[in-house]
Amino acid sequence: MIDRRSLIMASMAALMPAGAFAAQHLSQPTRQSFDYGPARLDIYTRDGFRGRPVVFFIHGGAWRIGNRNNVDAKPGFLLDNGFLFVSIDYRMLPEANVAIQAGDVEKAYAYVRANIAKYGGDPDRIAVMGHSAGCHLAALTGLRGGLPGVAALVLDDTEAYDIEALAKAQGGRLRPIYAQAFPDPARWRALSPATYIGSGKHPPVFVAYSKAPIRAVAARAFTDRLRVAGTKVTLFDGSAYTHMAINRRFGEEGDALTGAAMAFLKAAVA
Repeated sequence: MIDRRSLIMASMAALMPAGAFAAQHLSQPTRQSFDYGPARLDIYTRDGFRGRPVVFFIHGGAWRIGNRNNVDAKPGFLLDNGFLFVSIDYRMLPEANVAIQAGDVEKAYAYVRANIAKYGGDPDRIAVMGHSAGCHLAALTGLRGGLPGVAALVLDDTEAYDIEALAKAQGGRLRPIYAQAFPDPARWRALSPATYIGSGKHPPVFVAYSKAPIRAVAARAFTDRLRVAGTKVTLFDGSAYTHMAINRRFGEEGDALTGAAMAFLKAAVA
């Protein structure tokens, strides 16, 4: 367990690491958009980048709203620290259900893995990061084997690791925001990331949760199951953050979550 207090003094060092992850100012960043089939994605890079690790980001928004522009400080911060950054769109509810959205994520990842070397990225060092609904989609696709070769998962704050357990914790019925995304109880297990724990060798996983108690319970139960299955897990106590701030503040100077996530990424994709 990593708590905010224990990391606050070390955050700056992690934000601006030395060596392969030192700040890079080779050129101005470039952002290019591509159609990967169901939707579009953006690749952020710099001229001169070769063989760099990649952060592939899935935005949140209750499976219903949001887009690939919802990235805050992430692109500039990660480029300065030697990473390429990719942000994707995926089709939204109600036009596309969660199963289709997961398929979109897998298609976007396959496109990036096949093409990222042309933009300076290393296809064997892709870390997939998601917030909220994007966190659920990252966990679901990453654990069920839909992201072949993924180097790491950075899971930023969802309750939806185990939909059946979530419904039980909510008195046997899902709250409206989840009931809209998961209307069919017969599909809950298939759409729960926890279902796939132990189904194969999983990449290292970073799990963060915000101050809502139900999120802490869900994250701890999920990480416990991953550890029992032999997966390397880092759990970040983000109880000092709101659900929105735990995503928005990534890349801010002195931010504890950023420091912890960067230490994890350095170890996972170095």
